[in-house]
Amino acid sequence: MSPESEADHPGEAALPGTLPEALRAELVEFRRDLHMHPELGNQEFRTTAAIKARLEKAGLAPRVLAGGTGLICDIGEWDGKRPMLALRADIDALPIPDTKSECPYRSTVPDRAHACGHDVHTTVVLGAGLVLSELDRRGELPRPVRLLFQPAEEVLPGGAADAIACGVLDGVGRILAVHCDPKVDAGLIGLRQGAITSACDRLEIALDGPGGHTARPHLTTDLVTAAARVVTDVPAVVARRTDARSGLSVTWGRIDSGHAPNVIPQHAELSGTVRCLDLDTWRQAPDLVVAAIDEIANLHRAKSEINYIRGVPPVVNDADSTELLRAAMTARRGPASVESTEQSLGGEDFSWYLEHVPGAMARLGVRHPGDRIGRDLHQGDFDVDESAVTVGVELFTAAALIDAAG
Repeated sequence: MSPESEADHPGEAALPGTLPEALRAELVEFRRDLHMHPELGNQEFRTTAAIKARLEKAGLAPRVLAGGTGLICDIGEWDGKRPMLALRADIDALPIPDTKSECPYRSTVPDRAHACGHDVHTTVVLGAGLVLSELDRRGELPRPVRLLFQPAEEVLPGGAADAIACGVLDGVGRILAVHCDPKVDAGLIGLRQGAITSACDRLEIALDGPGGHTARPHLTTDLVTAAARVVTDVPAVVARRTDARSGLSVTWGRIDSGHAPNVIPQHAELSGTVRCLDLDTWRQAPDLVVAAIDEIANLHRAKSEINYIRGVPPVVNDADSTELLRAAMTARRGPASVESTEQSLGGEDFSWYLEHVPGAMARLGVRHPGDRIGRDLHQGDFDVDESAVTVGVELFTAAALIDAAG
């Protein structure tokens, strides 16, 4: 990886905290090591140990969270007065196989992959911490910064809630994060004020009734038909009971019932997700969706048992934090390095932090410039342009310095 010139990054000469070439190369190798050894939510023991060891090598004092995975680390000493800025990374992987055939750092763990870019997020926050700690040693960091490496983002309702219960936000006044975006070129970030992700909940439904012969459906509860009507009618009913602008959407991922073509079964199961663009509607969603399921099931004389699993609210970027990220990226790479982004229907448990303190999440471009094929998130062939690590580190270091000066 070749060094980048100051001419490529307007404003860098006036703002410290850029990434030395040796550390740049080290971070790429660190990210590749994480990519080869993905761990699922609340099982990230190796990942936690690797982060902890590197921070301790830099003379820092990381603290592992109560669950044994994830950690926080403060750069500089907090005086108990002016709140700290927190930089958050999620550290868990996904339960899917890595399908990259020619990649030397593909996953070595069967059916496990960093297919959402959490290895990049982790490396970015680690790198930012190492650069900021050097600035702190030189007396160039005006205010302490907290690094937060959070487990179990992919496990509803997300590891953020447990991290908050551990006190990770104590003393924090603002929190920032990035999320890899394979639709944005490396070297750019996407920003949006207001909601940038959606709420995401999970549904698990069991339908029961007396089965029977398919020759006599009038003497049975026809569970296959009942399940089919729940699948098709519930989304339509819910859509007519909410403002269309809220984007409340029920989508099914699994339906299972029956064993023989001439037997009406006694049991059916369905599961899916509920997504919503609007925070207020999300708060009403459980009552709306459960009522619609019960109505459709009762119409077909099926007994319904509904497990509505609360997930995460939308990530809502506050104005000041969004502008802080814009100012930081502009200082590093100029105004053309920031583009507007749309609200995603994906969920992110970073939203739980924003229920307590203001903050913002940026979309970190990871697409190879000129690549129009793309590798989407949550797919086994997902990978990134590794120059995005440098972009993320320098974005966060600039944000910390600008925030401290404000």
